[in-house]
Amino acid sequence: MSSTIDYEKLKLFYIGKEKIDEDISIPLVYKNKDLRTHAAIIGMTGSGKTGLGISLLEEAAIDNIPSIIIDPKGDMGNLLLTFPNLKGEDFKPWIEEQDAINNGLSLDEQAQKTADMWEKGITGDFQSKERIAKLKNSADFSIYTPGSTAGIPISILSSFKAPGEKILEDYDLLSSLINSTVSSILSLVDIKSDSSSKENILLCSIFMNSYTQDKNLSLEQLITLIVTPPFEKVGIFDLETFFSQDERLKLALKLNTIIANPSFKNWIEGEPLDISNLLYDENGKAKVSIFSISHLDDAQRMFFVSLLLNEMLTWMRRQEGTSSLKALLYMDEIFGYFPPSKNPPSKQPMLTLLKQARSFGVGIILSTQNPVDIDYKGLSNIGTWFIGRLQTKQDKEKVIDGLSSANEGNIDKKELLNTISNLEKRTFIMKNINEDGIKIFQTRWVLSYLKGPISKDDIKKLMSEKIAKLKEKITPSNLTKKHIEKKETTSNSKSSNDYIKPIIPNIIEQKYSYYSQSDEYSLQPYLLCSSSINFVNTTKNIDKKEDIIYKIYLDKNIDEINFEEKEDVQNSIFEHKSRTNSSFYELPSFLQNEREIKSLQKEFSNYIYRNEKLNLFKNTSLKLTSKQDESLNDFRTRLQDKLNEKIDDEVEKLEERFEKTQKSLEKKLDKLYIKLEKEKEQASAKTTNTLISIGTSILGAFFGNSILSKTNMTKVASSARGASSVLKERSDIKYVEADIQNLAKEIEELEEQLIEEIEEINKNYSISNYKIEEFSINLRRKDIYNTKIQILWEEI
Repeated sequence: MSSTIDYEKLKLFYIGKEKIDEDISIPLVYKNKDLRTHAAIIGMTGSGKTGLGISLLEEAAIDNIPSIIIDPKGDMGNLLLTFPNLKGEDFKPWIEEQDAINNGLSLDEQAQKTADMWEKGITGDFQSKERIAKLKNSADFSIYTPGSTAGIPISILSSFKAPGEKILEDYDLLSSLINSTVSSILSLVDIKSDSSSKENILLCSIFMNSYTQDKNLSLEQLITLIVTPPFEKVGIFDLETFFSQDERLKLALKLNTIIANPSFKNWIEGEPLDISNLLYDENGKAKVSIFSISHLDDAQRMFFVSLLLNEMLTWMRRQEGTSSLKALLYMDEIFGYFPPSKNPPSKQPMLTLLKQARSFGVGIILSTQNPVDIDYKGLSNIGTWFIGRLQTKQDKEKVIDGLSSANEGNIDKKELLNTISNLEKRTFIMKNINEDGIKIFQTRWVLSYLKGPISKDDIKKLMSEKIAKLKEKITPSNLTKKHIEKKETTSNSKSSNDYIKPIIPNIIEQKYSYYSQSDEYSLQPYLLCSSSINFVNTTKNIDKKEDIIYKIYLDKNIDEINFEEKEDVQNSIFEHKSRTNSSFYELPSFLQNEREIKSLQKEFSNYIYRNEKLNLFKNTSLKLTSKQDESLNDFRTRLQDKLNEKIDDEVEKLEERFEKTQKSLEKKLDKLYIKLEKEKEQASAKTTNTLISIGTSILGAFFGNSILSKTNMTKVASSARGASSVLKERSDIKYVEADIQNLAKEIEELEEQLIEEIEEINKNYSISNYKIEEFSINLRRKDIYNTKIQILWEEI
C-alpha cells in the first residue's frame, strides 16, 4: 500500500492525524466544501494555531483555491518559504544565527539540521516531499504591505469605489458599508466614531450622495466636499445650522494632515485594491494574497482591515451563488476586530460576511488566542471549530459556551472541558457541523518552513522580483512622457503674454483644477471632452449608461486636436472660478473661433461613435456571457465556479458508483477481522498492520471515513502489539494472510481506477480547456448625448 495519498485529487484537505490507539494514528481529512460554513481556530500561544492555519491555506493553494490573508502579526509570510529539495543551503538564509549559537552549531550545520527535521516531519506524516513542489507551483504567492514599500505596495486611499448595483439596491447593506468606511476614516485622525456625531453624519451623507450616483470618491475629493458639500440640507436643518463652515473646515484640515504626511504616497501608489485581481492570475492560477500589517499603528490597521472587508463584501455581492468553495478569507488574529461589546469599524462587515459569504462560495477562517474578546453570537455562523490548548478557566468556559451555542446545546460541556484541559501542543479538537461528534487530532507537519514572524527586510527579499516587475509596469506611458516633455518645453518658453487669461467665446465653458494652496498658480490648458453614452442590446440583457470625460493636452502651436491623446479624468471635481494670482498658458488660436468649437464638438461625437465599445466576454461551450459590469477577472472567476461545480457533480456520481464496492469491501474486512480475532495469538504484526493500512486507504478518505471502523482498528492494533513477530506455520493463519493480501491488491487496483477517473474529470474541466472570447457591442448614434467641449485649466 502507498504511504502517501493524493488528497487534492479528491477535494480533501489533509490537516492532521487522528489518534486511534497509543501506537496507531490515521490521516484526518476535511472536505474543502465544509469551509463554506467557515471555521474558527482558537488556542493559546504555542498551541500550534499558526501551523494549523498554514496547513489549511497550503491545502487550499494545492487545490487551486485562492486565499486573501490578513496578517497582523507577520507569521503568514512563512507560506513563501517552501524548499522542495529540502537542502540545508535553501534553509540557511532564513535561519536565525542565535539559534545556531544556542545549539552549539555553525549556521550551515543548523540549516542542515532544520532541513533534516522538515524532511522527517513531512515524510512521517503521510506526505511526500513532492507535495512541497506541488504547493510552490500550484499558486502565486504575494505579500502586500499597505502604507509601506517593503512588500508589494497597494493603493487604498486613491479611491473609495462606489459599490455595485446589488449593494446599492440593499439600503441597509449600503448604509452599513458607508458607516464602517466613515468610522475607519475618522479613526485615522483620532475622532471617536459615533453614528450620531456631526462628523459621522456629514461624511456618511457625502458618501451616500456620491455612491447613489455611482461615483467613486478620492480622499482629496472627500476633503473638498466637506468644505463645500453637494447638498444644502442635512435632515430638516440647513447645512450651516447643522455643521457650520468653520467647523467643517477644521474637520477638513484634520483629514488633510493625512495627505500632508510624506508617507501618504505609500497609501496611493501600487496595485489597486481590487479583489478580482487578488484571486487569480490571467492564466487561472490561484493567488495567495497576504496583507502584512504588523508595521502599521492600531488606527491604521483598523482602517485597512475595515476597508478590505468592505471591498470583499462589495466584490462578493457582485458574484453569483455557487455550491463549491470559491475562495478563502483568513484572518490570523481577530483580537480587537470582532469584540463582544464594542462596535469597531471592522465588526459589521465581518458579521455580514459570516452571514452571507457561504452562499457565494467564500469560506472565512478566523484565528485567535484571546477567546474572551470574540463576539460568540457572531461566531454562531461558524461551522467548524478547531480548539487547541487554552490557558485560563475563563477562556475554556467561553469557548465551550460558544461551541455549545453554535451546536444548539448538543455538547457535553463537562466532558469537553476535561478534554480541552488535557490537550497537548499541536493537538486540537475539531467540531464540524457537517459531521457527527468531535475529533481529536494532531496537526500535520506543514510544507512551508515556519521561521517565525517575517520582518520587513524578509518581505523585501521575498518580494524583490515582483516589486521590480511592478515598477516596470507602472512606468509612465509614452503619452504621459510626451505631455511631461511638452509641459517642460512650454514652461521654459513661457512669455509675458501667458500670464493673461486668454479671451475665448462664451459658447465654451471653463473649469479649474487646483491641488495646492499657494500665493500664485500657473495653469496649463486642456480640452475637456465629455458625453453620456448608452450601450443597448436586448438579446444579451445589456442596458449600460455611463458618462465619459477626457482631457487632451493643449499646446498653443497645434492647429488640430488628436483625440487619441486623451486622458481619462473620471470622478474629478473642478472649480468654476479661477483663484487670485493665477497665470495662464496660451491656447491654440482656433479655440477662439466659435465655429471651430462647434465643429470640434461634432468631431468628438463622431470619435465616440467610432471608438467607444462595450467589451464583453463569452465561453461558447458553457454558454456563459459576461454581464455588462463584469470584469474579465470576475468572468473568469465565474467560469471557474461553474467548472468546480461540474467537477463536484462528477465526483459525487463517482461516489455513488463506488458505494456498492465500498460496502462490499467493508463486509470482506469485517470477515477478515473475525478470522484474525480467532487466531490473533498467531498473527504477526505485519498481518495486522496490513489490515490497518487497508482501512486507512485512499478509498476510505474518498468516502470521508475509514473503511475499517476505529473500534476494530483499536482491537487490531492491540492484537499487533501482543502478537509474535514471526508468522506461525498454521494453515488457517496463512489463509487469513492470503485473503488480506488479495484484498490489499483489490483495493490498490480500485484506488488506481479512482485516481485515474478523478484525474480525467479534473482534466476535462480544467479552465485551460475553456477559451474566453472577447466581443464588443457598438454604440448607436441616438445613444450618444450631452456631448460637451470645455476648457480645463490645471495647476502645474
